Amino acid sequence: MDSTFLEFEKPIAEIEAKLEELQYITDESGEGLSLEIARLKSKSQAITKNIYNSLSDWQIAQIARHPMRPYSLDYIELLFTDFSELHGDRMYADDFAIIGGVGRFEGRSIMFIGHQKGRDTKERVRRNYGMPKPEGYRKAQRLMRLAEKFNLPVITFIDTPGAYPGLGAEERGQSEAIASSLFKMSKLTVPIISIVIGEGGSGGALAIGVADKLLMLQYSIYSVISPEGCASILWKNAELAEKAAEAMQITAKSLKEYGLIDAVLQEPLGGAHRSLEEMADSIRSSMVKSLDELLAVDKNTLVSNRQARIADYGEYKKN
Repeated sequence: MDSTFLEFEKPIAEIEAKLEELQYITDESGEGLSLEIARLKSKSQAITKNIYNSLSDWQIAQIARHPMRPYSLDYIELLFTDFSELHGDRMYADDFAIIGGVGRFEGRSIMFIGHQKGRDTKERVRRNYGMPKPEGYRKAQRLMRLAEKFNLPVITFIDTPGAYPGLGAEERGQSEAIASSLFKMSKLTVPIISIVIGEGGSGGALAIGVADKLLMLQYSIYSVISPEGCASILWKNAELAEKAAEAMQITAKSLKEYGLIDAVLQEPLGGAHRSLEEMADSIRSSMVKSLDELLAVDKNTLVSNRQARIADYGEYKKN
């Protein structure tokens, strides 16, 4: 269990600290100590359930950004075998904010593409905090073309604050790279499954999220802009991010109710970072089910269904 706690998890942190202290206490009989540990564990679980049953949208956003939340590479290690990472866009550079490659999943060869953040400062800088540049999206497109050539299903993991907005990225055609990815995915003749494992921010997420099946982890978020960005635009104050998060309906539960995603994958109590193996097993089951369904559909129907799905997004009213 990870020992990093968010602000609203302070009551849990206090009990966990007491449990840690008890590990260093010796008790001659052992029985009294064991009973106290059992009591505290039960209390910790009860408080955690109570807190997680009444999370606000802003608190869910904080969990989605948790510093120890599993990233794409963590899931790759547990879900895929014989994974070989492929690098570069063959035009400019290799963007480490997007990883991709060929691997085997439950006996099937697949193409994997996903965002990747970093754990420590050095790795975060190298991965650009999970914010891809144009070369990242062009690398993703190259891998999509490769997947289509060899008839490999595509699985994408989404976890980014958004595409990198820097001057260099704009000079190299950031918006064009994102648009090209959207266009390419809309016409790809192989099954595509996308899973939001953390943050799904703006076009930076959508660029690898045009899918036949779109799934979200229970405490992940997906939105056109970050809550902070929305608050800065609407109220000229990023500190109103909590208010923006509630208004934007960014959680998996809300998006499922609106019909924008296909399924919500339940997370372990306290979030995916509390039990990576349990979360990976849940993802594995959903991926197997989705792949079985999609591989039974012929290519023409697959593409037409995907395009109809895209066209069906959104609502409007005529005055």
